[in-house]
Amino acid sequence: MSDHYYSHSPSVKHNRHVHEALLRGFSFRFVTDAGVFSKTGVDYGSRVLIEALELEKDARVLDVGCGYGPIGLTAARLAPQGFVTMIDINERAVELSKENAKLNGISNVEVIQSDLYEAVRGQTFQAVLTNPPIRAGKAVVHQIFEEGFGLLEPGGSMWVVIQKKQGAPSAEAKLQELFGEVEEVTKDKGYRIFRAVKGWKMSQMMF
Repeated sequence: MSDHYYSHSPSVKHNRHVHEALLRGFSFRFVTDAGVFSKTGVDYGSRVLIEALELEKDARVLDVGCGYGPIGLTAARLAPQGFVTMIDINERAVELSKENAKLNGISNVEVIQSDLYEAVRGQTFQAVLTNPPIRAGKAVVHQIFEEGFGLLEPGGSMWVVIQKKQGAPSAEAKLQELFGEVEEVTKDKGYRIFRAVKGWKMSQMMF
């Protein structure tokens, strides 16, 4: 089977590079490698999501499918009194995120290798962020939404970036089904940012 960025252990030959990025006014340096998502630099969808994010300064945040870390590490800068847990199935991406946290002097993060939410079950978060792995299929994307709902505190938000042509309408419908309250925060060049809020009433109905 060929490698994908959502492979557990990519076998493709290493090809490391360092990229610089300015995100929300913060300067970052990111080490990337072959076998991870958007190895040539921060992808446009992630940038749109990062620009739209609204987080409390002390938020507990979960970055699902963190890759080499641009979304989660920016979230850590935006929530300096908070804490960001970053998860990815790809062990190479996890090691890069750890390296990039150190490279950028960011300490309020933890990076864990996890098949979807396996390693964080039982924890709760005030925000779940994801640029979901579309190539993994709709079932996986919807599972990210479903299980992420269960890890959010009442009043917490799930932030999702997805392209219209890659399933944004069905993603929005699924989020609406789960959360009841979904806002399209922005859209840019076909990318749509959804914020789905876990309400008290909906929370009680689901459990």
